[in-house]
Amino acid sequence: MDTKTLVFSIGQKMIVVIAAVSLGFVGYLVFPIIDITAQEQLEVFVTHSGAVVKTTGDVLDPVYTIQEVEFDPEKYLRNFDYGKVSQLEDGSTLREFTIIAEDDKIMEVAPGIFYNVWTFNGEVPGPTIRATEGDLVRIHFTNNGSKEHTMHFHGNHPAEMDGIFEIVGAGGGQFTYEFIAGPVGVHPYHCHVMPVEEHIGHGLYGVFIVDPKDGRQQADEMVMMLNGFDTDFDGENNLYAANTIPFYYQHHPIQVTTNELIRVYVVNMVGLDPINNFHLHGTLYKYYPTGTDIVPSEFTDMITFSQGERGILEFEYEYTGRYMFHAHLTEFSEKGWSGIFYAKDSSQPSMEGYAYGS
Repeated sequence: MDTKTLVFSIGQKMIVVIAAVSLGFVGYLVFPIIDITAQEQLEVFVTHSGAVVKTTGDVLDPVYTIQEVEFDPEKYLRNFDYGKVSQLEDGSTLREFTIIAEDDKIMEVAPGIFYNVWTFNGEVPGPTIRATEGDLVRIHFTNNGSKEHTMHFHGNHPAEMDGIFEIVGAGGGQFTYEFIAGPVGVHPYHCHVMPVEEHIGHGLYGVFIVDPKDGRQQADEMVMMLNGFDTDFDGENNLYAANTIPFYYQHHPIQVTTNELIRVYVVNMVGLDPINNFHLHGTLYKYYPTGTDIVPSEFTDMITFSQGERGILEFEYEYTGRYMFHAHLTEFSEKGWSGIFYAKDSSQPSMEGYAYGS
């Protein structure tokens, strides 16, 4: 190739490059680059089967749009709903409660794990309803869900208040439950619409406490609902907890005072597993099955429950420090059913956000 030909070839290439760059620049002005990533935000839905869907596309199966549930195990632990109180003509006490069922909400039950929860008053568990033996309890129930729901209370009540055959229709159906509180103790309430396993498994349950007329000894009282979640719908629970959020009380220890009576109302609503249990470190507790007797049946540090079984635990800590409580079924404790009591005297500071194992 001679010099003229080489110069001409290089010149042609330079012209082509300049032309391409020029066309690209003009194209950018005419057709500016559009960042489409901002438009492809994932939307979250819940299918009727309970599965959580995250997608930028269309979903053909009818779904619910997301409504997130914020649940605070710290607040729930010592929160009791005594209802709207009034006196009847005969001098007895009327306690009125309003309970609303919904089945279209999402809760982040563990980091990054979202679950379709069915709620009483927007939470799982529902509110801890509390009355005194002999009170008239009146519950105004509204079903705002897309499925039929009811409320079934363990304890004494007329047949028509049992929440079995009195199905409350979806989309605003209403029913008023009315009964005399009894017997004394701690009882669960839950939806009893078939399939019951599904309705309980998604969270439609709560605690009902009936106090004796003479009351109980003053104590630091708290409620622990033992529950589990089958997040992949394979018929086995993936997560376990005391009060819904796995490991919550392990990372946020329950603060108690030494030499002060502690009373824990425990209800086991774990489904898909035949048993659950409660083991306490550092001391033993008096155990009152169902709480119906004033005399404890055992003095122990471990008790076993079937689903729906419940009881009252009473204990004190003599020494300061951190004490675990957990399921003695290793699988349950390693999947979230584990916590810590932080026993301190009045001179010790509070402990927030304790990292277990540090």
